[in-house]
Formats: sequence, structure tokens, C-alpha cells
Amino acid sequence: MNQPAVLVAALLTLTLSACSDANDSSGIGAEPASRAASCEYPEDGQPVKPVDPPPSTDVANKGTTTATLQLTAGDIEITLDREKAPCAVNSFLSLAQQGYFDGTDCHRLTDYGIFILQCGDPSATGRGGPGYVFADEVSDDLEYTSGTVAMANRGPDTNGSQFFLVWDDSQLDPAYTVFGQMDEAGLDVVRGIAAQGVDAGDGTSPIAEARIEGVTVG
Repeated sequence: MNQPAVLVAALLTLTLSACSDANDSSGIGAEPASRAASCEYPEDGQPVKPVDPPPSTDVANKGTTTATLQLTAGDIEITLDREKAPCAVNSFLSLAQQGYFDGTDCHRLTDYGIFILQCGDPSATGRGGPGYVFADEVSDDLEYTSGTVAMANRGPDTNGSQFFLVWDDSQLDPAYTVFGQMDEAGLDVVRGIAAQGVDAGDGTSPIAEARIEGVTVG
């Protein structure tokens, strides 16, 4: 497939096309003793915006940190779980610090079968990425309940920059790396966007403005 995809029941197949040194995401809010993971970020096409890959060694793999998406509709605070998905968190923080998400539109809303708002592609086409990929961090017991933040992909081990915000419980195969959880206020922001529906013209983009103005880390 040419873009990330989430497969649901036969009735629906929907795409889910995802300080100090600005690229030193590995140590933000982490004690040295918790920095032990190694990650690989091989090249994959051209980045939509100029960006460096994240550090691949000495990656924090314990504890949590936070990042706040500053949308035009309101702020969404996400608690990022380093232990559950150290490589995904490492990548997300690196991209956020480099301003990769700034001024980008969340390009896909689904309100039938699964309930997600998808963001992280500066091109807003569902096909854009950071020029690298990384492996899945998944397990069979993953659930995509309301408030979940997970990586979008186009198949196994093709995570990039795109991610989705689950605004109501959704049934998905455990193939999408869960790396964070929205706060209740942020979940309300996403639900407010979702309440205005999907654009009838393209059948995917939200009617409401869903623009990330910036991301604050920590």
C-alpha cells in the first residue's frame, strides 16, 4: 500500500497513513540509569520537512514524560510511556523538538467503525514521513481505548511520523505501537473536532480545523 492503513471490519477499510541539542530526545526528563535502549531508524524516502533522525543509542526506556500538542482547538497533553515504547517516544520527542509537527494539519478523521484523528504528516496527504522508519513495539494485549495515542503505519515496522489520537474505544488489530495517553481535557478537544464530522468532499479530513501550531515537551 502507498500510505499507512488501519484495517477494520469488512464494512470499512481506513488509512492511518506516522533547550539543549534539538535532536537529543533520549534524555529529556530521564535519569541516566534509565537510558539503556537502542533503536534503529533506517532511511526511508525523503522527509516532508528537513529533519534529522533521532539518536539511536542510550535511549531512555523507563518512566514517562509529557508533550503538549497545541492545536487551534485547544491543548492536548499526552503522557508518553518510555517503557512501553522507547523507540516511538524517542522519535516523537525528536521530531517535536525539531519543529516537525509545527503548523501541520491533522489530515484524517474517522467516525465510523474506528474513532481516530490522525496527525503527523506535514503534507496532509497521508503519505508523508520523516525520511526514516522504525520497528513496531507491540504486543497481543494492546487495546485502543479512548485517549490512546498510537503510531500509524503502512505495514509491519514502517512507523515514521504519523500518529493517531483515539477519541472513542476502537477495535483494531494490535499492530499499531501505543506510546501515549491523552489527558481528559485533551480528549475533549479531539471529541469536539470529531463532533463536527468528516468533510463530505474527500471523506477523510475533519470539517473542523485541526491544526497543530506547536508542541511543548516536558
